[in-house]
Amino acid sequence: MKKFIKCNDLIDFELCVNQIIDSKKNPTKELYNKKGKVLGLIFFNPSLRTRLSTQKAAMNLGMKTICMNIKDEGWQLEFDDNVIMNGDKAEHVREAAKVISTYCDIIGIRSFANLSNKKSDLEDKVINSFVKYSTVPIINLESAKSHPLQSLADAITIKEMSKVKKPKIVLSWAPHPKPLPHAVANSFIEMCKLCDFDLTIANPIGYNLDKKITEGYKIVNKQNDAFKNADFIYAKNWSCFDDYGKVNIYDNSWTIDENKMSLTNKAYFMHCLPVRRNMIVTDSVLESNSNISIKQASNRVHAAQFIINELLKNEN
Repeated sequence: MKKFIKCNDLIDFELCVNQIIDSKKNPTKELYNKKGKVLGLIFFNPSLRTRLSTQKAAMNLGMKTICMNIKDEGWQLEFDDNVIMNGDKAEHVREAAKVISTYCDIIGIRSFANLSNKKSDLEDKVINSFVKYSTVPIINLESAKSHPLQSLADAITIKEMSKVKKPKIVLSWAPHPKPLPHAVANSFIEMCKLCDFDLTIANPIGYNLDKKITEGYKIVNKQNDAFKNADFIYAKNWSCFDDYGKVNIYDNSWTIDENKMSLTNKAYFMHCLPVRRNMIVTDSVLESNSNISIKQASNRVHAAQFIINELLKNEN
């Protein structure tokens, strides 16, 4: 395994989820000690859980971490080829990726969609450039299209908390004051396919995700209908895909509250965080026993630790 960019980079995703859950139950089963190895974390966008959980995972494995916020601390990078670099980009990714590879044994990259250039976002140019030019394994810490570490943690959480073998899960759009990327939703759907979960997607008309991602899944435009008898509610906002990057609907009727949760089968509420209170979801739901978003966040450490270990398993 040389990279973790999408959930299906794991040969048997569900087996890996079960292995992580087993390792949590049996912490005496030591992973390979990675003392002397270095994890480089390169951030083009803000982070809280991703940065801290990945650093914690590296610490648990005996590794050191180097963290850099490119926007504030580094040279601005050029990702296009055959350009005259006479603007604000001082360094090309071809050199940057190779140099960072000499300092680090794994590189984690976080770079969101810009939501202004659909073609560029769908190419996932930043993360794929690092995969192309680096000489060490790459971990996706959220790219324009995918957030697989989050979805691995989500899968762990659902498996641990589910009362049935094949839970009914609803991925529900929720309102937000600004346009957000599709990465979390995309990876969550991919994860549900790999785990064979019963998934329904709920979003307003005009807010369908990429059809290539949602193919085979039921899309419901009435949130209350989707919530009926659900076992898990996963709330997430995303901007328009067809009218790319736009927010054409500010519909607070999609905010998740106790009345909507009462339609479910005593469902658990999930969110990747950060969450805007009383916009995505009400205080009362977040303060209830149904909210397992903190457990999700905790599982981010276990997800990252497993992936780091897999990427370095065959290293000396």
